[in-house]
Amino acid sequence: MLTDTACKNAKPNTNKPYKLTDEKGLYLLVSQNGSKYFRMDYRFGGKRKTLALGIYPETSLKQARDKRDEARSQLADGIDPSENRKAIKLAKADSAANSFEVLAREWFERNMADKSDSHRKRILSGLERDIFPYIGGKPVLDIKAVELLNVLRKIEERAIETAHRMLWTCGSVFRYAIVTGRLETDITQALKGSLKPVNGGHFSAITDAKALGALLRAIDSYSGSLMVKTALQIAPLVFVRPIELRNMEWAHVDFDTKEWRYLVTKTNVQHIVPLANQVINTIQELQPITGHGRFVFPSERTPDGSRCMSDAALLAALRRMGFSKEEVSVHGFRATARTLLDEVLGFRPDFIEHQLAHAVRDPNGRAYNRTAHLEERRKMMQSWADYLDTLKVTK
Repeated sequence: MLTDTACKNAKPNTNKPYKLTDEKGLYLLVSQNGSKYFRMDYRFGGKRKTLALGIYPETSLKQARDKRDEARSQLADGIDPSENRKAIKLAKADSAANSFEVLAREWFERNMADKSDSHRKRILSGLERDIFPYIGGKPVLDIKAVELLNVLRKIEERAIETAHRMLWTCGSVFRYAIVTGRLETDITQALKGSLKPVNGGHFSAITDAKALGALLRAIDSYSGSLMVKTALQIAPLVFVRPIELRNMEWAHVDFDTKEWRYLVTKTNVQHIVPLANQVINTIQELQPITGHGRFVFPSERTPDGSRCMSDAALLAALRRMGFSKEEVSVHGFRATARTLLDEVLGFRPDFIEHQLAHAVRDPNGRAYNRTAHLEERRKMMQSWADYLDTLKVTK
């Protein structure tokens, strides 16, 4: 029988490889270059075969003997150890090909290609940060509902809205696995209602005229960053999504036509925002300061203006002014405008929905184009800005 010392001291033969035998078919094959391989010879189905058991010293003599004994046990059960190893390797490869991460990335490339860069980035970064480290390597067939729920609970502790978004994303991946024939059941259906609601389903918003006036006055009196103050001043005037406001570019603003044109983050479709005189005057005051860069509201940490400010900057300013997250959010200006433009100023709901960049259809079910009711919307946006000015002086 072999010993570890004999394995260690075995020297190469420059003429040809040679064997140092152990027992029960196991031997150490010493190659001409000095590499040492554990092998086992056996017969199966009347044919002589050889099974590789590892490389010495990475595989010890004891480990090689354990592998040999396992192979002999398989032979006793009528199993060919070489074919069994190939089957296991193929099964692992199949599991890897059907892992959650592989399917999620495949789904992402097929279904997110037409979405905006910001939306794509948000979805992918969420998967990479919150989902892949926990279940990314598991075959979708092996993932249980309770296992996914535990992952979502970790996200929920940090951000409830993000947990709901990731539940939707995971559900999309599971449904993609179903339609591609790699899964039969969407486990996310069992998780409906298992997460805390997102603030009742709505962003905090002020719809009382007196309270809105107080907020507008507080913004005008804000003593922090001029860029943050300016962004908050025009936020209620244009009532776009916060990410679109922060990504406002000088190149997209036309001072002659008093328009701001950009691609909507959710639909990647161009949107037109008629700019009231108050908006034009406000951002023109900022132009000497940030006009050299790309963004109207750049990050103060990026002197060259190549990055826009963060959402946290706007939210932090509102909190410093004394407004809680239950009272107001930047996104909430959209709900404020939707409510008061309809109930107080009496503008047509379809004009308002157009300006909110929501999908609006004609009586035949066709979506209106981006220029629909543009002149009426210009009048509406100026009336809205004038109305907000009156609220500032009405206490």
